[in-house]
Amino acid sequence: MKKSADIGLIGLGVMGQNLALNMNDHGFTVAVFNRTTDRTNDFMNSMARGTRIIGTHTLAELVGSLKKPRKVMLMIKAGAAVDQTIEQLIPLLEEGDIIIDAGNSFYQDSERWTETLEARGLLFVGCGVSGGEEGARHGPSIMPGGSTAAWPHVRGILQSIAAKVADNTPCCDWVGKGGAGHFVKMVHNGIEYGDMQLICEAYDLLQSGLGMPAAAMSRIFAAWNNGPLNSYLIEITAEILACTENGEATVDKILDAAGQKGTGKWTVNSAMDLGIPLSLIGEAVSARFLSALKEERVQAARILAGPDPTLAVDHATFVADLGEALYAAKIVSYAQSYMLFRAATEQYGWDLNYGGIALMWRGGCIIRAAFLDRIKEAFDQNPELPNLLLAPYFNKQIQAAQPAWRRVVAIAVAAGLPLPAMTSALSFYDGYRRERLPANLLQALRDYFGAHTYERLDQPRNNFFHTDWTGNGGTTASGSYNA
Repeated sequence: MKKSADIGLIGLGVMGQNLALNMNDHGFTVAVFNRTTDRTNDFMNSMARGTRIIGTHTLAELVGSLKKPRKVMLMIKAGAAVDQTIEQLIPLLEEGDIIIDAGNSFYQDSERWTETLEARGLLFVGCGVSGGEEGARHGPSIMPGGSTAAWPHVRGILQSIAAKVADNTPCCDWVGKGGAGHFVKMVHNGIEYGDMQLICEAYDLLQSGLGMPAAAMSRIFAAWNNGPLNSYLIEITAEILACTENGEATVDKILDAAGQKGTGKWTVNSAMDLGIPLSLIGEAVSARFLSALKEERVQAARILAGPDPTLAVDHATFVADLGEALYAAKIVSYAQSYMLFRAATEQYGWDLNYGGIALMWRGGCIIRAAFLDRIKEAFDQNPELPNLLLAPYFNKQIQAAQPAWRRVVAIAVAAGLPLPAMTSALSFYDGYRRERLPANLLQALRDYFGAHTYERLDQPRNNFFHTDWTGNGGTTASGSYNA
């Protein structure tokens, strides 16, 4: 077969098909392969008819159609399927060829494959892609990492097909070595969980607390989308709430049991491993778990009592406060997520470009929002910024929103309306701004029952002490301490 294709693509699901068409639109010849031959044939006879896309029916045929260095993109299910496909590709490739995993793989798998393939003379790119079906077709946000030597060879294709913002900057740039690309995509998905949970909490307050119909709520979200909360998720929330079936809101007919693919949980677990308090996203993941307990909640609703959720408030004032609270909590979610980026940079030596990450999220992806420009500005002003809450713009915004944020949380708690994400964001903010927390008592408790030791205010850091609290214990400490 003539070696005429610029890139090969394995996996013709919705995302794979649309990425292939996107690459074709930008002048690239794409060879495609799917494990199920019928899907390849159907694609070639329908959406790909009349394009320069080449259909292949074996991995050997796919590889044989590619220009050197060969570039093969995987758009298949993360985990075992990726591992098996890469193992099948390795014998077919030559030194300098590149495998691009553009699925939702776990970042530690990308770390492993970068090391494994480089040891065999091949290159690996672990590439986060966000934007769903529409983004894949017309321009997603793309977050590549892996083998640094691969970037010059894949840059032209990836930046061409990525979303572009107003100044024509592509929402794609090199993130870092190893698993950095998939790590950034994982955190993106975690932020997505948090954003959606905050939106759902605002929706619940408007519906259950103020008794608003969906059409009225749609107008509120549309108005919010014209201000600081401007974002794709706020925009589509307004559209969802406006959708009707036979004169009734479609959203009211949907079962309140949420699904998930696991990337939010990965984000929270990674934060636990790195010692970062990612509380808002953690609550968002837990809220989905709680929603899945539908039958239990139906029973509990008949047994467990609580206050009347009806809010005796001025509607216009409360809606204004709610918008402020939503924005403040969103700032905290990003602040926590960037704390996770900083910890990962230190742990894995990735040298992440924090401002650059915000730029990649400005278009194409699910969490695209106007305020991402402000994150870029914050890190331009201070590349060593330890926390977004300390940046002048975000500090000013959260100070202005703080009274409304507290009013909303207090009113909701009094009415028995759950706000796990919004409340946890406020608790984090209050904890972060405290010079002294009650962890001194916690350390005393740990030392009492386990001789885990503690540090003292009147002694330099990293000097550890143990107290015989009862007079009946010994002087031997456990020797384990982690602050």
